[in-house]
Amino acid sequence: MSHREAAVIMKRELRAYFTSPVAYIVIALFLVFNGFFFFKDFFYFRQAEMRSFFQRLPLFFAVFVPALTMRLFSEEKHSGSIEILLTMPVTTYDAVIGKFLAGSVFAALSLAPTLLYMITVIFVGSPDPGPLLGGYIGALFLGASYAAIGVCVSSSTKNQVTAFIIALAVNLTLWLMSNVTVFLPSKLRFLEYFGIDFHFQNIAKGLIDFRDLVYFLSIIVIAVIAAVKIIDERKK
Repeated sequence: MSHREAAVIMKRELRAYFTSPVAYIVIALFLVFNGFFFFKDFFYFRQAEMRSFFQRLPLFFAVFVPALTMRLFSEEKHSGSIEILLTMPVTTYDAVIGKFLAGSVFAALSLAPTLLYMITVIFVGSPDPGPLLGGYIGALFLGASYAAIGVCVSSSTKNQVTAFIIALAVNLTLWLMSNVTVFLPSKLRFLEYFGIDFHFQNIAKGLIDFRDLVYFLSIIVIAVIAAVKIIDERKK
């Protein structure tokens, strides 16, 4: 099975990102907030490590990624161009995968400037490379998971603001499941295993556990399949 169509759609969506001022505004805000907290902690605590950055990343990404993915299908539904897309020789699967990859790649590219933080930490200290590498590997899976959720939600509505709010709510729910268990009885602590932050922080410690990777891949697969089902229903 050729997925050339998915690659074409991915490239088209990436071009749209790079020509959209909204995408640059979102990335600028993401970097400003991350930079402010990182360097504040860096100079205040004088610790050559990126633990605080990776601790905040799941929450920041939970807000940032939906702002990037909200338009992927909603915009086409609103303009009516999705009807043209669905009548082209492109499978629904390729359309969803193409848009998912575009969102994931752009989220990953937004992390590139944060490598400056890593360079700063390495320059002034001798940090353990394991957590640094693990943190960025986890960030790629985190961004891809949030992007898959965003694409799924965007496929279900023609309103971009609605797509953003719903995806944000889903992401925050997954994030909270890792962070509210400390207030729950011990017999309910198992709920943290369903939280996205729990699995990300494991990887960010430099511990690449197969179970954590399966968690992220499961979110991606479920969200992609759901998006395909939603769009296929529209064809009927």
